Amino acid sequence: MRSWWSLIWPPVGAVLFFLVLWQGAVWLWDIEPYILPAPSSIGLEMVSGSPVLLNHTLATLRLTLIGFLIGTGTGIVISLALHLIPMLRKALYPLLILSQNVPTIALAPLLMIWFGFGMLPKIIVITLVCFFPVAVAALDGLARTDRTMLNYMKMTGAGTWQIFTKLELPHALPSIFSGLRIAATYSVMGAVIGEWIGADRGIGYYMMLQRAGYRTDRVFVAILIIVLLSLLMVALIALLEKRLIRWSRKS
Repeated sequence: MRSWWSLIWPPVGAVLFFLVLWQGAVWLWDIEPYILPAPSSIGLEMVSGSPVLLNHTLATLRLTLIGFLIGTGTGIVISLALHLIPMLRKALYPLLILSQNVPTIALAPLLMIWFGFGMLPKIIVITLVCFFPVAVAALDGLARTDRTMLNYMKMTGAGTWQIFTKLELPHALPSIFSGLRIAATYSVMGAVIGEWIGADRGIGYYMMLQRAGYRTDRVFVAILIIVLLSLLMVALIALLEKRLIRWSRKS
């Protein structure tokens, strides 16, 4: 318990100190709420608007989870295909890198034109931001397999599939989860970007409405919810990593 508290109190203390400075600066210089609201005003607005915020948050969370699962699944499949087929890797890996040079915010309007304003273009946006870190991390993990163990398994007559399932994949799990943690944070922002372009609910939609009305306090509330959703996604991945890698090491 003491060890856990020693890890968490420094960042919590830093955040509280920053909030006190923020609150004091707003009071001292009498800053207009539409420019910079006080943390107390943001907290009160979050509590008073909780029923509406809950509906928007659940919509964004649902979209995030669906897009994250599809995006990470796509990234893992791509990495496995490129790893198992060297010629395919030589042909497609450079294109995989180039695909990340196109800004998602610029591509999103095209997706809305091509696929309408339903859920599909938003899921594509999240998939595009999620699959790359997972694919690259998985490829890197698979490439770092212990060469001594690899040569030993080949000498004992192990096939490609046996080597992959018994050695390469378990060895690559830490790298894969590193990519999953990055994708988890990207997935929330991908959902928000999709909602900016076209939606009738969600935190991104809520943020656009409040920005148009110069409700800066509500914009900060939306930002806080986005941060909390990102932390929740990362925590879920960390929990899954702890369970799965422990099982893998025992195996």
